[in-house]
Amino acid sequence: MSRKKVIEIVLDTETTGLDYTREKIIEFAALRLENGKIKDKFQTLINPHQHIRKSSMAIHGISEEMVKDAPSEAEILPQILNFIGDYPIVAHNAIFDYSFLNEACIKNYDKELQNPRIDTQHMFKEVFPELEAHGLEALTKRFNIEFKKHHRAMADAMALALAYPELKKLYLQRYDWQEKQLENINYLFERYLRIQQSVLVMQSELQDLRSIFKMYFDLGGKPVTSESGEILVYQSRQSFGYDFLQIKDILEEIGALGKAIKLNTGFVDRLVSGLSLEEEKREIIKNARQELSETRNIQVIKSDKK
Repeated sequence: MSRKKVIEIVLDTETTGLDYTREKIIEFAALRLENGKIKDKFQTLINPHQHIRKSSMAIHGISEEMVKDAPSEAEILPQILNFIGDYPIVAHNAIFDYSFLNEACIKNYDKELQNPRIDTQHMFKEVFPELEAHGLEALTKRFNIEFKKHHRAMADAMALALAYPELKKLYLQRYDWQEKQLENINYLFERYLRIQQSVLVMQSELQDLRSIFKMYFDLGGKPVTSESGEILVYQSRQSFGYDFLQIKDILEEIGALGKAIKLNTGFVDRLVSGLSLEEEKREIIKNARQELSETRNIQVIKSDKK
């Protein structure tokens, strides 16, 4: 019996900015995978006929001079869509690339992109939740893929295409195991709640132990070494609170403002989507967007039972 041919399109885009509703694609690259093997590729620069933001140029290095003789979006889009066909689109943080391609289809053809979307970042997080980072660089490192020209479309697409088959294999194995557990969902939820309660108890016990250790060192105790070599020590460090408005100009002057503050992105999102902000200020904030991502979480709602 012949093996069924599975075709997938691994792709990456570079853009003028990060807001797909107003920015444009300036580089597109894609590889056609047949049963995990690279069979064809397509790459092009695109003239967006608009300004490329310096923040984006600093990431991908594509200047307006580099794209001035490239085809426009309207000119190249038929070739892009022909290469993609109706096959699944595979990308790392796929919502970003998909949103730009979808917006191009709407603007040029008044219709949305219909291709299935496969997000390898989501797959990577599912298979290796313990890793600190789940970006493309972390993925290629995990699967020993040589990765040099980061943030150019073909280099990123090629690196992903080489890592994707093995990631997919592990993800499908995990998915198959999970699917077999679905008939036990009620039992698993009860088990989840028991584990959650156990974790809370253990966290409380750990805090109790930390308090005892603190008392030991406050009374003059010396460092303690375990049989396996870990050393228990007590460190104290003072820190201060600061009036941000008084030091903001100095931090900005020495180029340390970005490192000194952590933006509350949730608050900013609510501010932009609300009604209290003037339209001009809303547009300025939208233009400052640097990343589009998607978060999926489960939530346990507390019972009202006493």
